[in-house]
Amino acid sequence: MGQKVNPNALRLGILHSWDSRWFSDRKRNYRMMLVEDIRLRQMLQSNLRAALISKVEIERSIKKIDITLHVGRPGVAIGRGGEELAKIKKAVENFFSKKKENLKIDLKIEPIKKPDLDPYLVALNIADQLVRRIPHKRAVKQAIARVMNTGAKGVKVALSGRIAGAEIGRREKYGEGTIPLSTIRENVLFAKIPAMTKSGYVGIKVWIGV
Repeated sequence: MGQKVNPNALRLGILHSWDSRWFSDRKRNYRMMLVEDIRLRQMLQSNLRAALISKVEIERSIKKIDITLHVGRPGVAIGRGGEELAKIKKAVENFFSKKKENLKIDLKIEPIKKPDLDPYLVALNIADQLVRRIPHKRAVKQAIARVMNTGAKGVKVALSGRIAGAEIGRREKYGEGTIPLSTIRENVLFAKIPAMTKSGYVGIKVWIGV
C-alpha cells in the first residue's frame, strides 16, 4: 500500500499536517474555499518563483486568514526593507477583496532551514537543469549527493517521459539509502513536478527519508 499512495497523504495527521486548515458549514462554501486555496497557491508560486516557495499553508477563521509561505530564499520574498513582502500582501488582499470584506490577512515568511532536504526544491532544481539541457544523470546524481550529505536517511528520484529527447518515453529511477514507504512512523517527504523541456514533458518525483 505504501508503494502506491502519496507518502504525504498516508502520514497526514500522524507526522504531517494539512496545508489548508479550516471548516465549512455548507458544501457550496467548501467548494468555493477549496478553489480559492488552489488559485491562491498557483498565483503565489507563479509570482514568487525566484523565492523558491515549497509550501503555502492557509488557516482560516471567520474574519481572518493566516498564510505562511515556506521559502528557500527568504531574502527574495521579503525584499529590501520589506518591499516585496508588502507587494505580496497587497496582491493577496486584492485576491480576496472582491469576495470578502473586512477580512484580516496575516502573511508570514518561514525560511526553509535545510533546502536540500525539501523534496519540492530538489525536484525544482532538477527540473531547471533539465530545461537548461544539462544531462539528466548528472543533475540527478548531484542532487542525490547533496541530499545525502545534508543528513537524509535515503533519497529516491524517478524521471518519466521523453528523457534526454528520446523518441519513446521511458522511466528511470535513482536512489541511495533507505526509503521505508510502508512504515508510517518513518518520516518520508514527497514531491512531484513536471519539467517542460524542448522535447516534451519530463515528470520528476522525489522521495526523501529524514
